[in-house]
Order: sequence, then structure tokens, then C-alpha cells
Amino acid sequence: MTDQTPVLECRNLSISYFTRAGEIPAVVDFNLTLMPGEAHGIVGESGCGKSTVALAIMQYLGQNGRIVGGELLFNGRDMRAMSEEELRNLRGSRIAMVYQEPMASLNPAMKIGAQLAEVPIYHDGVSSQEALARAEEMLANVNLPDPVRIMDSYPHQISGGQQQRVVIAMALLSNPELLLLDEPTTALDVTVEAGIVELIKEISAKFGTSMIYISHNLGLILETCDRITVMYSGEAVEVGDIDTVFNNMRHPYTRGLFASIPLPGADKNAHPLVAIPGQLPLPHQRPTGCYFGPRCQFFEGGRCDLGLIPMEKVDTGAEHFVRCVRWQEIDWDATKPKADERPPVEPGDVVLKVEDLTKHYEIEESALFVLGAGETKTVKANEELNFEAREAETVAIVGESGCGKSTFAKVLMGLEEATDGGVLLGNLDLANLPVDKRKAQTIAKLQMVFQNPFDTLNPSHTVGGQIARVIKKFGVETDKEKIQERVFELLDIVKLPRDFAKRRPRQLSGGQKQRVGIARAFAGNPEVVIADEPVSALDVSVQAAVTELLMDIQREHRTTLLFISHDLSVVRYLADRIVVMYLGQIMEQGTTEQIFAPPYHPYTEALLSAVPIADTHIEKRKVLLTGELPSPSNPPKGCPFCTRCPYVIEGLCDKRKPPNRRMASGHYIFCHLDEVTLNDMEPVIKVADAEKDEPAPA
Repeated sequence: MTDQTPVLECRNLSISYFTRAGEIPAVVDFNLTLMPGEAHGIVGESGCGKSTVALAIMQYLGQNGRIVGGELLFNGRDMRAMSEEELRNLRGSRIAMVYQEPMASLNPAMKIGAQLAEVPIYHDGVSSQEALARAEEMLANVNLPDPVRIMDSYPHQISGGQQQRVVIAMALLSNPELLLLDEPTTALDVTVEAGIVELIKEISAKFGTSMIYISHNLGLILETCDRITVMYSGEAVEVGDIDTVFNNMRHPYTRGLFASIPLPGADKNAHPLVAIPGQLPLPHQRPTGCYFGPRCQFFEGGRCDLGLIPMEKVDTGAEHFVRCVRWQEIDWDATKPKADERPPVEPGDVVLKVEDLTKHYEIEESALFVLGAGETKTVKANEELNFEAREAETVAIVGESGCGKSTFAKVLMGLEEATDGGVLLGNLDLANLPVDKRKAQTIAKLQMVFQNPFDTLNPSHTVGGQIARVIKKFGVETDKEKIQERVFELLDIVKLPRDFAKRRPRQLSGGQKQRVGIARAFAGNPEVVIADEPVSALDVSVQAAVTELLMDIQREHRTTLLFISHDLSVVRYLADRIVVMYLGQIMEQGTTEQIFAPPYHPYTEALLSAVPIADTHIEKRKVLLTGELPSPSNPPKGCPFCTRCPYVIEGLCDKRKPPNRRMASGHYIFCHLDEVTLNDMEPVIKVADAEKDEPAPA
């Protein structure tokens, strides 16, 4: 054992919120020990108490929240005994926090340099000049290009990834002993996320900062942390070092989380995902005994429902703990969650064909601020897109923010008109047919499932009323009783109780709202459904359930699914074909197997390397992109990716448009690299062979 004092200790910590309805216990009996330089991950579904723990450590629980039991020690001192002034001096200097949304932490009316300088001026009492010098140096430390320019910028003038790096720089300016990170990469593109993850690891090594990393992404926790706490409904249910918990998990909830994640071995036909049944209980509705009991396949009445379940040590000598009375009786290898195997779906004829689709926007720069017309610039949102989608096929469109995915969806839905080219739905060209000129039958054939279910449902209308309106509008049924029966059938399809038809959206969880959005999209019997990031805002278990639901409905109705996403783990699991976009152009397209194996377009290679994978047996080849996505109004002259490409050929890639190389049947790569170089690429993702102990391609 070490003689070092832990940076942070939570001893039997209990936190409650007090409302008019009474006390709501948010966190119960929580324990955590964080040593100097250690990184500890906290994972679990929304509402499990992860962020409440972080807010308690910062002593930011608000007027109605307080610690009702246990101890919270920082460097051996109980924080509850500290005065307000001591806590103010602690926050931002010795303890700092990075929040999920960077713009919530930045003042939009102040330049970034002035905001950063406030930290050393307040906490260290240095001069304004020295504070600005420190701020500039820290921006360089977090790998921001041109720190002088960024210091002189307002927050809205830099990208989301740059904003998050600024917030991390602000948190590090007083060299804190403890850094709390609450979902710091959720809103970022996968390539930017990879850069932030590398940065966090560098910070830990360079400054010796202890970190608590809160996330629902188990892959990120694997890449950044030494230890992990799995939380469920306000309790820690499993604690241990990363390798032990990932490879020898001993709580059914931890096992359920991993079964919900599309790891490389998952397959929508042979090895479907298994969602955790049921819902996370509300704090005042927790069951007696094990809180996970009602959702657990190993629940045993008379044992699992008697009083509070204590944490037990799993292995002598190892710091691995679990909150389960049956963990020693379960055969963990024989009882892995498994769903029924399903036969592959054979795609039918081409339903949707995109031919040389181009969408440009004309914008006038400076026209808002200078009298007279400004200079006109062209934003090339989509540039000569060509691909097709067949009946019952899932085609994924992937790429970073600003690559043109959503612009294409708008043209397809009739919310924008194409500049050139065609989008054929059967024999009907939709490219220049706005939604207000489309027939009801055409609109019914194309439906959309949006990313945020909260914004797409009318809060004033019942769930049943909103689904019924679509059925009636598109002429699926006209008789009132038949419409009602069809509403019930759709609720059955999306696995929601029929009495939900009378509920309003505010009475539903996020996952339930997304199911309603899917029911509404399928109410008009569409031929094509565009799903725009439909699972990115959901917990992993709910994500698994919604993904399986989409697959089931597609199988039954032979619907074509266009799946827009930046999450390549989900895409690998459910897509038949993948289209990779960058700055408005298609960089690569092919079957899922072709995209995930060499040869790669250099951009696809970087995307694959950036995906965090929650499997200790996976080895990834690192390909970190540098630089920022160029402006669509001022793209590079040659290949759009040439400014960030590790293989760039000076004088060629930056001057001439690349050829669209046919690598195999249906597999195309838009690149100047010759076929020999492309074919010689090593796999990005490898799985270690258990017998030979050598990596094999995933």
C-alpha cells in the first residue's frame, strides 16, 4: 500500500435534493478513492447520479441539494467543513471542471484572452500582462493553432472543438490537482474527440493531474482511465481497474451495458445487440433490495429484494468490488446475453438514385455590416454526389459536421432545391421539387426520424393524436376507428404500451419519445426513411433497443433506410453500404466490409482510427488528424482533404481534383494515391488472436 494521501475520497457519500414532494435521494452510499495522477471513470445511464457526484465534489448542488451522509475529503480535509471563501479559492485553482457544452462555460461578449486571463489574476494574483502570457502558453499546450489569433477572438468565431480546448486550457491555468470532466466530448465530431482524448492523456502525464472522467461512452473510459465505477440508480454497482472490469465484470448491469454496445464482433444478423429490459427507476420508485432487480435475469426473490445490498470484494488483493448477492453463483461465461440469430435480408431493386447531385449556396460577405452589397461567395455544400439505395437496404452516410450530410437530407426531403443533378425516387426526380409542390403520396414515401425527439413532437398534443394525424393526412386510413386501431398497431410495433396514446410527450423518457418519432415516421408506410443521428442522444441500452427496433421494422416492411451518423461503431453494426463524405464530396463508398478493411481513403482511415472501442482485445493504429475542417466557402483547390491528409502529395493533391478509383465491385475511392499504395495499407482495427497472441484484422 502507498503512504500517499488520496487527492479525493468519497466515503459512504449520500446526496439528496429537497423538493415540495419531499426528499429525493439522488446518490446513496457512494465510495471513491482517487490517488495523485490517477484517472477514474464514472459510467452509467442518464439519471444514475454521475453528474450529481461531480457537482457535490465542486460543492455546486444548488439551494435544494445537499450531502446528507458520509464524508467528502479533498487531500484529507472534509470539504463540508470548509467555509465559502475556502471553497471559492479551491474551485478553479486546485479543483477545476470541464462541462459537456463549452459555450455554457464561455462568455460570448468577452474575447477569449480576457476570459483566460481572469483565472491566474483571481487565483494567483499575477499582473494582467503575465496572466495573458500564461493564457497564450496554455493555448499552445492544448494544441490550438495560432494562439495569438484565438486570444483575440470571441467564442463564436472558433469551432466547437477549439471551444472545448479553450475550456480545458481555462481549467488547467492554475495547475489544478483534480480535474473533473463531465461528458467533455459528447457534442464533438469523432476526429475532434480523438484529439481531445489524446490531449487529456498528455495533460495527465505532463501535469500529474488527477482526473474524474464522467461519460456513457465505455470506449472513451478505456482509452483515458485507470479505474472505473459503474453506477446504477444512484449507487455504485461495480468498481475496479479498467482491465479487470472490462474482462471479468461481475455485475449483471455492467454485463448488460456491454451487451448493448456494437463492438466489432456484433452483427445485426448473427449476433444482434441485446438491450437491457425495462427502465431506470425514478429515485422515489426504487425497489426494495437490489435497485437493478426488476431488470435483472438473475433476480431471486427472498434474496435480492431484502434490504440494501452491500459492496463485496471480488478478489483477494485486487481492488475489485461488486454490489450483488449472487455474483459468486453466476456462470459468467455461460450466461452472456444473446439474441436470436436472424437470416440476412436480401436487398431488392434500386429505390433511390442520386446522380451528380450538387447544392451550392450564394452568400454575401460583409453585407450585414457594410453599406452596399458585399462580396458574393459560393458555399459548396454538396458536390456531384453519386450513389444509390435498394429496397430493404441500409445505406449509412458518415462524416464530420459540415461535410454536407444534412444538406443532402434537406434536398431529399424537399426543404432545399438542388443546384444541379438529380435525386430519383423511382422515376420521380425530387432534386428541384420542393415539399410544398409534392403530392401527399410522395411525401408519405419519404419520412424522417430526427436526432432530437424533444424538438420534433408537439408538446400540446397527445402521442396518439400526432401519429393519427399522419395516418389521416397521407390517406392510409380515413375511418376514425381504423385510424385508432392503426395507432395502436404502430405503438405495438415500437414496443410501447397502447395507453401511451393518451399521454403527452412530457410524460415520456427520451428513448420513449424517439420510439414515438419512429412510429410517426412509419405511419405513412414509407418506402424510404432518413434517420438523422437517431440514437446519438440516447443511453447505450436505449440506443440498442431503438437500433434493433429500426432493423425489425425494416425487415417487416422492406423499407430503405438512409442512416446519417458520425458514429462508426453503430454504422458498422447496422449498415449494408457506407458513403463517406468530407467537405461536400464523397471520399469513399462501398459495402460495410469494404469500408472497414484496407484499402482505405486516408480520411476513412482517420475516421476508423478515431472510433473509441470498449474492448481491451482491440488494437488500433493511430491516425490523428491535424488542422481544422476548411470553410465550405473557401475549399482547397484540389482534393478537399489535402490540408489534413498525412499522405498529401505536394503539387498534385493541392492542385488537381482526384480521380474516383474503382477498387472493387461497388467500392470507389476519391484519391490521387495509386492503387499499389492504397492496397498496401495496414488494417486500422485489429483483434488480438487469443491462441497466437497476435493481432488479426477486425
